[in-house]
Amino acid sequence: MAPRRSRAKVSPSLVSFGRRFRRFREAKGWSQENVARRARDGEGVTPQYIGQVETGRTRCTREFAEQMDRELEADGDLVELWEDLVKGAEFPTWYEWLPVEETAEELTSWSLSLVHGLLQTPGYAEAQLNGDKEKTEERLARQNILTRKNPPPPGCTFLVDEGVLLREVGNPQVMREQCDHLIQAPKSLGVSLHIVKMRGEHPGNISSFTIATMEDMREVAYFECPARGFTLEAGDELAATRRALREVRALALPVDQSLDVIRKVQAERWT
Repeated sequence: MAPRRSRAKVSPSLVSFGRRFRRFREAKGWSQENVARRARDGEGVTPQYIGQVETGRTRCTREFAEQMDRELEADGDLVELWEDLVKGAEFPTWYEWLPVEETAEELTSWSLSLVHGLLQTPGYAEAQLNGDKEKTEERLARQNILTRKNPPPPGCTFLVDEGVLLREVGNPQVMREQCDHLIQAPKSLGVSLHIVKMRGEHPGNISSFTIATMEDMREVAYFECPARGFTLEAGDELAATRRALREVRALALPVDQSLDVIRKVQAERWT
């Protein structure tokens, strides 16, 4: 079951930019595939990314707009539209994170208190969401990005605080199953999973977060709080998040040692 989009709030300015972008493309008689091959100095992007830009589901960089302006012979109009419509556009709500997550090339996540939603088992997700079946289905549906064929799944790195393994969610059986899923994830899902031993002095103790790297190399950070999640793209804020990520990553165990830690906690605490 795919996540419902009824509550999504696509930025009107991004929709407007996407429509004008599509008109320039269609005026040249080019398909999305044709335009996609010309992006990033010939390295290209996926046609799906062009579709996301045209429907306002993602926010492209100025560099992308400049190159597309040249390729589409827009005489600077596309760059002006980017300045007017895209530069200040925001992704204000949790639901706006979904198109970022779905179209990212890479996802790097730091989990301080709970297993990341993309790695949660049904039992863990339902317990954490207080038995809400609808929200559980929506969360589990997000995990389809890890097993899809076209486009390929994003490269995913999950950094998990050791305390996540010790914090009971649901009951011991739920935790045993969740530990099993984490142990299998690197092989079954092709993700990187690293345990970070509990320490109180690194900046990752402030909050969990995820950094998405998009096809045009733009980065978007996502944070969760009790009221809602929110995204960040501002340079200074994103730079601070990257610094925190570097410090957390420096404390992370290799994958094989991380799996040993999960097995040890599972055997000692959740049997």
